[in-house]
Amino acid sequence: MLLIGMLDSPYVRRVAIGLLQLGLPFEHRALSVFRNFDAFSGINPVVKAPTLVCDDQTVLMDSSLILRYAESLAPPRRLLPVEPTLLADRLAYVGLALAACEKSVQIFYERGLRPPDKQHEAWLQRVTGQLQAACQALETRLVQHPLPPPAQAIDDAGISVAVAWHFIAQMVPGSVPAGAYPALQDYSAAAEALSAFQAAPYGDGVVQHALMAHQEDPPRAT
Repeated sequence: MLLIGMLDSPYVRRVAIGLLQLGLPFEHRALSVFRNFDAFSGINPVVKAPTLVCDDQTVLMDSSLILRYAESLAPPRRLLPVEPTLLADRLAYVGLALAACEKSVQIFYERGLRPPDKQHEAWLQRVTGQLQAACQALETRLVQHPLPPPAQAIDDAGISVAVAWHFIAQMVPGSVPAGAYPALQDYSAAAEALSAFQAAPYGDGVVQHALMAHQEDPPRAT
């Protein structure tokens, strides 16, 4: 399999870490949807990251859809539980984490790509409020319905939460109050110490499979 996209995207990084947790072999090609548009479009004309090229050359898009396909290749390993109540709990985490990613990306694009005189401040205030609401909901959920510690067990919910917070802290730190979400911050920091996260570090690099050779953190979703 071939994973296309930059690890500075929370969606690409989520998929990369998920594939590593599932123990699936894959190649990672760090193509930017901006700087490498032509090369990316040669693989997927839609130019959407992440893109996964399956072994039969089927092209998949959207991080959640890619991970559900990946799970089908990796039994008995899973990234989400099957018991309905526990699954709903984990999906609530994933939904909030992806909402936080979406709003932080919108803020970054508005501030980073539009000229200052073209930026829509009312829109930025609205999106920032949505981002903060998602972070507060994650913070509350981690306190009231905590996930297992990352070193003990991490699934798609934990991966999504940790990746989302790390992205926010890197790309739009001024959009969230400093120190307002200690449980979220601590959970993400603990996850970043796992070998799968270290093998797929945030930034311009590629997945470093060699870092997984001596230590694995297999998912234990039940």
